[in-house]
Parts: sequence; C-alpha cells; structure tokens
Amino acid sequence: MKILAFDTSNQTLAVALLEDQELLAETTLTVKKNHSISLMPVIDFLVKQVGFEPCDLERIAVAQGPGSYTGLRVAVATAKTLAYSLKIDLVGVSSLQALAMPVTSSKVVIPLIDARRDHAYVGFYQKGQALAKDSYASIDEIIERAKSYGDVIFVGEVAAFAEKIATDFPEATYQATLPSAYEIGKLALSLPSADVDAFLPNYLKKVEAEENWLKANQEGQRDDYIKRL
Repeated sequence: MKILAFDTSNQTLAVALLEDQELLAETTLTVKKNHSISLMPVIDFLVKQVGFEPCDLERIAVAQGPGSYTGLRVAVATAKTLAYSLKIDLVGVSSLQALAMPVTSSKVVIPLIDARRDHAYVGFYQKGQALAKDSYASIDEIIERAKSYGDVIFVGEVAAFAEKIATDFPEATYQATLPSAYEIGKLALSLPSADVDAFLPNYLKKVEAEENWLKANQEGQRDDYIKRL
C-alpha cells in the first residue's frame, strides 16, 4: 500500500512516503515557517522524487492532534482535500503518539506538546501502546501523574518543562524528539479509515476565543452560539 503521511501539528513539518512498511522518502523541517505555504510543495517534491503520480497513492495518514490550532487546520484540510479528490482512504493518528513511537525504551514514554502557560498536551505510552487517553493538563498535574508510573521518559517538546521536571521529578529522564511522519504512516497501515466528510482535528482544548465567549455567556444562554467548523 502506498501511503502519504504528514504532520504539521506543531513547529515541525514532517512528510513521508511509504510502500507498506518501507520508507521511500522523508522530509522533516524545523524552521519557523508557515505550514500552509510549505506543506504542498514538500508533498509534491517527494512524490516526484520517488516517481509516483498522485493517482498512485492509496492512503493519506495525518497527525490529527492535539497541537497547534493553525497547524492542525492546515494538516486536516490538506488531508481531507487529497483524500476526497483522489478517492482514497484517510487515517488520523495521534500527534502525541507520533512523538512517542520513535523512542525505543521499555520505560513509560510521556510525549509533550507545549500548550503554553505551563500547560501541555500529554500522552502516556509504553511499547507503542497508549496507557491512557491523550489529554491537556498543567505540568504540575502531569508530573504528579507520571510519578505513579515510576520509570518514565518525557519526550517531544520538553524544553519549556525541563527545569521543572528535573526539580520535581529528578528520577525521570527527558529528551527532545521530533514527530516522525514515517511512524505515522506505519501506524496508519493497521488503523481503520475515517469518514472524510466528518473528519476533524482533535484539539482537546477549546480555542481561547471560544473559552472567553463561554465565560461571558452563562450555560443555557446559547441561542446565538455558532459551532466552530
């Protein structure tokens, strides 16, 4: 199966082409650029480099979230457009799992995506399997929960939390990791395809404007509420 996999859920832009488990081409960019400008040119470049035509693709695999609101919208909109126009399968993969999968460790792997204000999107994985649902929490809550697992390693966007982890949980280890589009593609081989029309980003947290609106409008006063698309 020929798979196009990509992730723009945080600062990194990662794109890969696979045929079954074999990696054919991969690009990972960590420069601070607008993913909406860079994503399609990178996809087009890789497809041409391996000698594919767009019609050769059989499945789109995308990091569905959590992560940057803008980045997720770019990824999901692109994935849906490609899947719909090419009439192929679309599969969503956790952005946190994409950070955890490249880590070869028997420890509990805790991927983090910085959500600012001492909060993060967090997952708990061991040997590639989720031990709990991905969630949004303060770093204090995350560390306390991590202590219950004992031997852990924090990965992903750890820079903002390294000092806190070292102080409050010195037994833990941590290392910065980048998302792997190759791992996203491999995961997508065994996951069911999604309904393209109903496919949405997994934000885990409301956007700030919506949170402020809800604070200003009491529960039950929702006649003018417009659902976010």
